[in-house]
Amino acid sequence: MAQRRVHYDAAFEHYLRANQVPYVAVDEAKKALAGPRRLKSFDFVVYGSKRGNLLVDVKGRKHSGRSNRQLDSWVTHADIVDMLRWEEVFGSGFRATLVFLYWCAVQPPDALFHEIFSYRDRWYAVVAADVQAYQQQMKVRSPKWETVYVPAQPFNAITEPLAKLL
Repeated sequence: MAQRRVHYDAAFEHYLRANQVPYVAVDEAKKALAGPRRLKSFDFVVYGSKRGNLLVDVKGRKHSGRSNRQLDSWVTHADIVDMLRWEEVFGSGFRATLVFLYWCAVQPPDALFHEIFSYRDRWYAVVAADVQAYQQQMKVRSPKWETVYVPAQPFNAITEPLAKLL
């Protein structure tokens, strides 16, 4: 397992290994040029999903694990633009995917999330969203910070447990 500075990335890599999913971790130090500006790196290439290979950007968020409140779904607008550009660069057979990994303060009740796992004494819930579907539903969250989000009902409709894709 590669050295991961961010616990969300380490937890996601653990998830992939535990489920014997083939993947390649992307080295953030290696940035690629695509036209006049650099593209933001994504985190993993996950092979052999039901929708082809996934270009995964992990979005770590904290959740209480206790309530059914709306899940944080915000990302930067650049995340969406760059992930769609990566999808073009890789070509057919690769789908840009946002994986929202929620670090829960306590073990969530079964009904709260479809898919949970533990790693290093922390609980995580995981859902995946196709970036094209996300883009179709996104709304501006903060013009100043250039962030977007998907409201609760459409977010629930466009996300699914990651295990369902693999």
